[in-house]
Amino acid sequence: MQRLLFYFLISLSLTLSAAVLALEANHNSSKSLDSIYKLGAGDLLSVQVFGEPDLSFSEIRLTDAGTFSYPFLGEVRAKGLTSADVERSIKSSLLGDYLIDPKVTVRILEYRSFFVNGEVKKPGGYPFKPGLTLRKAIAIAGGFTERASRSKFYIIRDNDEIRKPIRSSLDSNIYPGDIVTVDESFF
Repeated sequence: MQRLLFYFLISLSLTLSAAVLALEANHNSSKSLDSIYKLGAGDLLSVQVFGEPDLSFSEIRLTDAGTFSYPFLGEVRAKGLTSADVERSIKSSLLGDYLIDPKVTVRILEYRSFFVNGEVKKPGGYPFKPGLTLRKAIAIAGGFTERASRSKFYIIRDNDEIRKPIRSSLDSNIYPGDIVTVDESFF
């Protein structure tokens, strides 16, 4: 009986450890994406300035130009910058003339959409979530149509100025602003 209880406790401990590691990995993957993610039109941000409610905004959506309007500073350019870059820019702009020691936090609340077209049941734009793969994107878009190719997929990366479609696999990562095309199968 003691041996059975011992094995049960060991098993429970290993299961809980694995669950904690999985949660940490998921949290860290989102955090690491935010540290390298370049902002663009449609992203939703939160800007908080500690102790300054008039300078804090729970939601700011970036315009088509990748900017947002901010008190005292006017239009703030965020396109192509990380949230940390925007944070530093606002802090340095407020420092001195407006505040003595501003404590600024910029968070990404919602990433811009990715798009799926071609032979899927519900083509269109969908909200991005970290960890998205082509397989998941197709599932979000309702799955394959009857005529869909199961091997010909293309992604146009949002950050690719040439806009060249890249042949991809179902396990390819999808990023905000990407355009996925599922080709038609002829057989």
